[in-house]
Amino acid sequence: MNCIVIDDEKMARVIVKTLCDEIKNVNLVEEFSDAIEAIKYLNENKVDLIFLDIHMPNFSGLDFIKTLKDPPKVIFTTTDSKFALAAFEYDFIVDYLLKPIELPRFKKAIQKAQKALAAPKREKESTAAAASIKNDFYVNIDRRLIKIDLPSIYLIEAKGDYINIKTEEKNYIVHSTLKKIEEKLPDSLFLKVHRSYIINVKHIIDIEDNSVLIKKDVIPVSRSNRPELMKRLDLL
Repeated sequence: MNCIVIDDEKMARVIVKTLCDEIKNVNLVEEFSDAIEAIKYLNENKVDLIFLDIHMPNFSGLDFIKTLKDPPKVIFTTTDSKFALAAFEYDFIVDYLLKPIELPRFKKAIQKAQKALAAPKREKESTAAAASIKNDFYVNIDRRLIKIDLPSIYLIEAKGDYINIKTEEKNYIVHSTLKKIEEKLPDSLFLKVHRSYIINVKHIIDIEDNSVLIKKDVIPVSRSNRPELMKRLDLL
């Protein structure tokens, strides 16, 4: 995590650098006694975190953050607690440290910054994962490609060289195998409970002994597949 410190007091900057050196992966790349010089630097360089003093001559820390167009995370460092409420009106400000700063409190602030930096990445990964789940697929029936909405499927049954795909609207008889279609189905919705059946777990109405009720169909659950079914139900 690359950081800069902006503080008009030399000793305050030295203290922040010393504290940063105590924490792995926290790299203080520059220090500034003047907020204007820091703005020039940020126009050409990106950092993850700024340690920012509030009380500085000519250009305060609060004035400084108003100039940031694409702000990194900010931790205020100050001797004055009265600006804390105003500071947290900005979502990129992750903490407010009162001088003199001690290492345990400094570490907590760094942890907050790290969590804040990681949150957008997790959200992006989650969105990408959700987007990767297909909502439909096509089946070939009598030389026609027919689109089937995946969530509408509640049961798939093997019948010799064919499978019967049952949806809320109609059934589709397709020349395929259960194994082949299982590979195309999202695990979040579907589970093979028997060598001849795949069910949509969201459509389960009831479970009794070694069978499940899906719509009006009573489907057997094999002994080997039952543990996975029960595990999946804990997530519903």
